[in-house]
Amino acid sequence: MNLFTAQISNWDDWENVYQSISAFALLVEQILRKEQLPAAEMEQLTPGTNAVFKVGDYVIKVFAPAESGMDQTLDLQTELFATRHAYELGVCVPKVIADGFVQDKYNFAYMITEFVSGVELAQAVKTMTESEKVAIGQALRRATDNMNIPCACFNGIDVIHDHSRHWRWDDFPAQFKAERLAYIASHDFGQCVFVHGDLNLDNVLLTPKGELCIIDFADAVLAPALYEHALMAFSFEFDPALLQGYFGDYSTNEFIDMCINGLLIHDFGGDIAKEHFGVVDSLDMLRKALEQKL
Repeated sequence: MNLFTAQISNWDDWENVYQSISAFALLVEQILRKEQLPAAEMEQLTPGTNAVFKVGDYVIKVFAPAESGMDQTLDLQTELFATRHAYELGVCVPKVIADGFVQDKYNFAYMITEFVSGVELAQAVKTMTESEKVAIGQALRRATDNMNIPCACFNGIDVIHDHSRHWRWDDFPAQFKAERLAYIASHDFGQCVFVHGDLNLDNVLLTPKGELCIIDFADAVLAPALYEHALMAFSFEFDPALLQGYFGDYSTNEFIDMCINGLLIHDFGGDIAKEHFGVVDSLDMLRKALEQKL
């Protein structure tokens, strides 16, 4: 008899069930028994792509099975390596407790980390003073500087030259897409280093002790450091105090160059550009829109 009884034959099926405690309760109990961890009440956490629940002192992430239409094997491998790698670098991240697979109605991959109590930084900054924001920006920069160092290739992803990863720019005019690709082909973005890949204020927890804990490394890649810095700037919504803390005394032109370059190669760049500037026709229009934003 299957512990997980919901039907998953496409991504819509998965999206309809992945936040359901009742759907995953028996499966999670089996995972806990397998890993010899104590049972506890399940609680929902912030929704993502996979099923994520707090269970006592742990966070259990169950990855979407192959039947959903999305192969999550690479995401699992990436998140496991990247979380452990960041931990070894001395960055505050949740410690990985266990990982594996459980065969039920579907073959579910999972990982278990310690639960870190804290408030998402996206919420915490709303009530901070200017000086507190500067200090937070500085702390985030120390964390990214500790992470953004050369690293052995761990998932084979080429964020710059793999055109299959550029689909978020599909809604932009053909002229813009051609100009963007030509620019990428001719530009030197710098040495590739280890980056979190989705470092926004929702993926940083402010703990009761005032520490910053970085979570959710599923999008970690090797990329130029500006890949990380640009996303951080947009996540700050260009708040001057946060920018001051993170970037220090920066030149406006150099800052704009960094944001544009990071945006053009980022996996989420097209979505970010549309959200902040709409669909623009050229790189020059994108630059002018960013100048106006600042």
